[in-house]
Amino acid sequence: MSEISQLSPQAVWQFFDKICSIPHPSKHEEQLAQYIVDWATSEGLSVRRDDVGNVFIKKPATPGMENRKGVVLQAHIDMVPQKNEDTAHDFTVDPIRPYIDGEWVTAEGTTLGADNGMGMAACLAVLASKDIEHGPLEVLLTIDEEAGMTGAFGLKEGWLEGEILLNTDSEQEGEIYMGCAGGVDASLTFNLDRQELGGGYVGKTLQIKGLKGGHSGCDIHTGRANANKLLGRFLAGHANELGLRLLSVRGGTLRNAIPREAAADIAVPAANVEKLTSLFNYFESLLTEELGAVETSIALSVLDHDISEQPLTPAVQSRIIAAINACPNGVVRMSDDIAGVVETSLNLGVITTESDKLTLLCLIRSLADSGRSYVESMLKSMGELAGAKVAFSGAYPGWKPDPDSEVMHVFRKTYEEIYGRVPNIMVIHAGLECGLFKEPYPNMDMISFGPTIKFPHSPDEKVNIATVGLFWEQMIAILKAIPVKA
Repeated sequence: MSEISQLSPQAVWQFFDKICSIPHPSKHEEQLAQYIVDWATSEGLSVRRDDVGNVFIKKPATPGMENRKGVVLQAHIDMVPQKNEDTAHDFTVDPIRPYIDGEWVTAEGTTLGADNGMGMAACLAVLASKDIEHGPLEVLLTIDEEAGMTGAFGLKEGWLEGEILLNTDSEQEGEIYMGCAGGVDASLTFNLDRQELGGGYVGKTLQIKGLKGGHSGCDIHTGRANANKLLGRFLAGHANELGLRLLSVRGGTLRNAIPREAAADIAVPAANVEKLTSLFNYFESLLTEELGAVETSIALSVLDHDISEQPLTPAVQSRIIAAINACPNGVVRMSDDIAGVVETSLNLGVITTESDKLTLLCLIRSLADSGRSYVESMLKSMGELAGAKVAFSGAYPGWKPDPDSEVMHVFRKTYEEIYGRVPNIMVIHAGLECGLFKEPYPNMDMISFGPTIKFPHSPDEKVNIATVGLFWEQMIAILKAIPVKA
């Protein structure tokens, strides 16, 4: 066990420490899922899995609480795998290395997985407890939330019995979420034509590093820079001037994370190498001046590159650079109904190059279906003008707020009784699974809450220690306060 296992509440932190020790990036959750199944079985709990791999655990009500409405505690098993470039880490094999940093817990050079490992740890701690009062209880742990919501999409009618669902995937203590954005993936694919490169060229790599990155929903309004967009900006401004020929472009790793790094392999006339270096250095100073209040570690470099591939034809190169530079990114519209909340956004999350195609991958989010449709049409128009094949996939619905939610009112009353203040009732500009749960369970009453987690989906991810205790205190209190069945 690491040092975090001694933190309070120990029941939660010990489970989180164990979760960190078992690799569980999206698409590779099976080892952790099996550990949970084996643990629940050893505890004498009823446990089962559905066809897609979601884990269901059932615990009887404590004596005298049998007449309460059934509650489903919910978290997702997977975590976002992001690391610093200088960190040697294989998320499918290596454990996360958490450590205490003042008032926070963070990880050594990688994402921490507090999103949603901390909520999962609390769910397991409730199951393990012998003295927490609760009515009929179920725990639902879904797979693959971060990379496609496969578990939530696969949840079938009839698997859950509870009337109330408590989602633990929120990231700000003191806020209760009762609505979230829907989303859709967008891909713009360019077929590549290449040609022989003449003499007199030198291979170089233009590299952008050191950006903070972050969650493409929760952090999209913070002014954090997108490495893909910055690279597109430079290429659009100077490719023709320098006579450079594009070999490949790459940037970002996840469509739901703001990309921290991007690079372009190029061939440039030997006579223009000095000018290229001078312009890229100037671009770094320009970005530092523009973005330095937010991006404190911007690093641009020109590296040597061994030319082993043919460059793109000038026509294809021009269309691709224009598309990256013109691609919408960031906040499109703020909500008119909920102050301070983003309504619609998109993130140019990933650029990949293969021998015969280049792909831009974006994630569109919106609280309104019409807003999502508008951005889809905008991307489609831009992509078609640039000669790309545009496709949309993986659409998931938002979670419409219910002002009459009984569990929301119970939670708010309980919170006020504990702390003497009313929590904020919020809608989050991120994709919670609750919207998908409403499909098979339209009448289920749901809220989402959690401890304070900063910078999820990036190696800066950290969870505030004190708020884990508050989150646990709130969970115990709300389970005790669940109303009786009608």
